[in-house]
Order: sequence, then C-alpha cells, then structure tokens
Amino acid sequence: QLQFVQSGGGLVQPGGSLRLSCAASGFTLDSYAVGWFRQAPGKEREGVSCISSSDGTTYYAHSVKGRFTISRDNAKNTVDLEMNSLKLEDTAVYYCAAGSYCSGYVTYVPSRRGYWGQGTQVTVSS
Repeated sequence: QLQFVQSGGGLVQPGGSLRLSCAASGFTLDSYAVGWFRQAPGKEREGVSCISSSDGTTYYAHSVKGRFTISRDNAKNTVDLEMNSLKLEDTAVYYCAAGSYCSGYVTYVPSRRGYWGQGTQVTVSS
C-alpha cells in the first residue's frame, strides 16, 4: 500500500519550535521532489518549501525563509520540516507532498505519481 504518513505538529507558543516528519511506504522518495504546503482557516492551500530530487536544492516561501528548514533522508525514505521562531500566522494544517519537481518553493504534485500526507495541525498561540 502506498502511503505518505505525517507525524509531529501540535500546539506551541510564539517563538517556539516544532518538527514535522513524513515517512513514505510502498514507494521510494529519492526520485521525487518533496515539499510542504499549509492551509490556514479560510485560506487556500499554499506552498511552504520544496527540496529537489536531483541535487537536494531547497526553496522556501518568503514568509518562512530563515525560520524553516526542509530536509530529506532518502535512506530512511523521510522528509522533515524543522520550524523555528514560529509566529501566530504560521497556524495552519500542514501537508507533505511528493511530486515531479520543485517550481520554486511549490512542489508540482501530479494526480498520477504524486502523493500527499494526511495533514497535521500546527497551532501557534500564547
């Protein structure tokens, strides 16, 4: 069974840190660009970060650059998002995704040969 399972997330105070992880099963991540999206209440889903399959180049949305770090471990078949200096506006449901390529910080996820995690809530609140 092909799965992309997320873990991490939760409630954190402003300025705090969280780590999100996604583990792929049934397929190998090394040939995919992988990235993270988020969707805040009442807003559209937006790209946050992407890491390429070819050379591990990373891309970040301006709003998270310098605070978030994306990484992949092809041996473990996982991708992580380390989030530091969290702000109230980072509150959202976060999704990992595996797709064809990075279009900047947005992962292109085709309907075929593309995978999404189930989503995990990140709440930044004092």
